[in-house]
Amino acid sequence: MLIGFIIIVVIIFMLASWFIKTFNRFRRMAVKIAESESGIDVALTKRYDTLTKMLDVCRQYAIHEVETFGKIVGLRQGMTMAQRSEVSAQMDELTRGLNLVAEAYPELKSAAVFSDLQDGIRDAEAHLQAARRFYNSNVSAFNQLLVTWPCSIIGKKYTPYSFFEAQDSKRADVSMKL
Repeated sequence: MLIGFIIIVVIIFMLASWFIKTFNRFRRMAVKIAESESGIDVALTKRYDTLTKMLDVCRQYAIHEVETFGKIVGLRQGMTMAQRSEVSAQMDELTRGLNLVAEAYPELKSAAVFSDLQDGIRDAEAHLQAARRFYNSNVSAFNQLLVTWPCSIIGKKYTPYSFFEAQDSKRADVSMKL
């Protein structure tokens, strides 16, 4: 009789322990999913902030470069010899200004600026992809736990999470027209 009672108490204790352990596992996984979803938001914010700032730098440098070369070309076109000597001083001053900028920022070239933008785009997209994969991995683990027995007994009170899916417009091929 005493042995039967002890066996029943042990079985009840084991079931209660399993129930608590499984319930807490579901809760921890739900927190991981929320965290990984937040990771996607962080990556999206980083991508937006980084790329908008880099695009602004590229636009400003491109404007500066077009203005500078436009001034030089404009100064050279249709000049008589007298005008050339007059404008020579202006070109010398413009060249000194360019040299000062080049000395202060030796790497300041439009090709390098645009190359940095491309690197920034690749980096931001890689972080975003990693965050999405991490989210989907956590969702997969949670949803698998929901459907496996005996965890599915406790999992009935939970709803499966949806995987991150690309929008239909993003599944199409990208047009690379400039």
